[in-house]
Amino acid sequence: MKIKWESYDPTWLINLAKEQLPEEKEVIKNLELCVRHFKESKAYYSFVDSSNPNEPDSEWQFDENMILHDEKNGEIVLDILKDKKIGGIEFLKYL
Repeated sequence: MKIKWESYDPTWLINLAKEQLPEEKEVIKNLELCVRHFKESKAYYSFVDSSNPNEPDSEWQFDENMILHDEKNGEIVLDILKDKKIGGIEFLKYL
């Protein structure tokens, strides 16, 4: 399946992270790079190609999750990859 990337404005996520995760400077910096996304579903937006996750040569190398809370969108799970790269976000209210 060919991924159809679309433009994305991460400003609202950056602002949430600065407020709720101020110590995570590298995560905040990497959120600024999330300017394109692939909407896998209403609940999940991917910022990197997740083909063959955690396999050699895959862009997707999972490390941890972080949670943000947004008044409008509820709890948002950040998928943090190696080097604090942002893999995607999941909107729990849509699951």
